[in-house]
Amino acid sequence: MVVALEQIRRMRGGAQSHLMRCSDGGYYVVKFQNNPQGLRILVNELLGTRLAARLGLRVPEVNVVRVDQELIERTDDLVMQMGRGRAPCLAGKQFGSRYPGKPAEIAVYDFLPDEQMQELSNLADFLGMLVFDKWTCNTNGRQAIFFRERSASQYSAQMIDNGFCFNAGDWNFPDAPLRGLYARHRVYESVNGLESFGTWLARVKNITESVIEEIYSEIPPEWYAFNTESIEKMLQHLLRRRKLVADLIVSAWKSSAQPFPNWR
Repeated sequence: MVVALEQIRRMRGGAQSHLMRCSDGGYYVVKFQNNPQGLRILVNELLGTRLAARLGLRVPEVNVVRVDQELIERTDDLVMQMGRGRAPCLAGKQFGSRYPGKPAEIAVYDFLPDEQMQELSNLADFLGMLVFDKWTCNTNGRQAIFFRERSASQYSAQMIDNGFCFNAGDWNFPDAPLRGLYARHRVYESVNGLESFGTWLARVKNITESVIEEIYSEIPPEWYAFNTESIEKMLQHLLRRRKLVADLIVSAWKSSAQPFPNWR
């Protein structure tokens, strides 16, 4: 766990996150327990990002971030906009996703032109992330950011925002063919059949119950309101879904969106 020292700025998005400087020297995008999308998205973020990292996907370092009441009281902007009113951010343990560097020193983009997208250093991660999103039933579109580190000649993609995995706060799995797809289907041009996803599918099957339990142990119980029955039921369902992912990929291929133009 790290401690938040300073709020830098508000971030865009429905969770009303804040970029904060923390005690380990890093900067984290922090989602608070009283965010408008619900308490359980903090569980989804930590669990989802840790699982994606286990699959070998490029995701941010994540951590539990403690935000003290004193910092909230002296920072006017640490509030949640709630309809016509606003409420202070809740003190305590929050979810933090580490920013790729110092905000003043690195340019981070939500969009790249097509020619730069095709030259990404980790373009194949979009295939792996689709496997992940189908497994976890991400009911939001896939989100990614792009940046180039000082020593690198190419941009890299980092996969972010897993709050709507497991169907956000509902913790169920209402599968649909288009869910989890990245909006720009050009990232899937290398797909020529189900075998293109083979490595990622194998990695999902190799995620064991002990891996899930290890990640579960890191989640603060207040994030799931101490309701162990609900979260354990969801985790057991997630384990059973490993064998379904290939069929879910095929259903995306057969959909009207035709996201894989070179599937043969």
